[in-house]
Amino acid sequence: MASTNLTHSTIEHQTKAVQQEASDQEDHDFKELILSLPRENGWITPDFTFFQGFWCVSTLIQPIITFQKQFQAKDSDILVATLPKSGTTWLKALTFAITNRQRFSPLEDHHPLLKSNSHELVPFLEINFYGQTLDGIPQFDMSKMTEPRIFGTHIPFNSLAKSIKDSKCKIIYICRNPFDTFVSQWIFLNKIKPEELPEFTLEEAFERYCKGVTEYGPTWDHMLGYLKESVARPNKVLFLKYEDLKEDVNFHVKRISEFLGVPFTQEEESGEVVENIIKLCSLRR
Repeated sequence: MASTNLTHSTIEHQTKAVQQEASDQEDHDFKELILSLPRENGWITPDFTFFQGFWCVSTLIQPIITFQKQFQAKDSDILVATLPKSGTTWLKALTFAITNRQRFSPLEDHHPLLKSNSHELVPFLEINFYGQTLDGIPQFDMSKMTEPRIFGTHIPFNSLAKSIKDSKCKIIYICRNPFDTFVSQWIFLNKIKPEELPEFTLEEAFERYCKGVTEYGPTWDHMLGYLKESVARPNKVLFLKYEDLKEDVNFHVKRISEFLGVPFTQEEESGEVVENIIKLCSLRR
């Protein structure tokens, strides 16, 4: 018996040693990868790194790699994909309200959207589930999400997890006039900029933006990736424009519901459910 215990102990020790060695090798390989990638000064971070054809802060590279390797999409999943400052908050709110209207009436006093930001209800995959935290624990527990699960992402289409591309899950993408996106992003980032960083001038930001050096950019490559996929697979990707949504939100709310397979009934339309969802999700409320 003593011999058996010794054998088990030896095996356990060797297994841990191999796992540690593999982990150390992964860390070494990752550091080598980071050092090999092109870099530019970030807008409000020390640097942007060019990874898989797009620019992002270096601290997001490991979470994105983990997401690509581990995330298993379900056919019922819904993904809200955007560039920063292009209508993300609004589209997340609309998607949540449309999808969950049987659970939560848009007229309900305690509707989740009246108590929580849409980013909490539709969390970002690369940030909230796979992003690095001080204690190593994800901000959100995916196992506790009700179905259909609704996620957000800023990741370009080509860098999404394979399971998303191969499954029947739905992707709703919204783009915005690049100039308006740029101005909105510049104003927002200057507001949250760490004090120790120098002021980021409009001229500097515009020059980098035109070169494609912006979060998850180049902007046109990001848009084109989702646009091409929406043309190739219209049942998979719905491509929206922020300006069109603003001009006729009623039409596009119905369009989103039809795309998601939960069209509004005649009874719902006559009961002004569409209008109530629009009011609930209004950024002016």
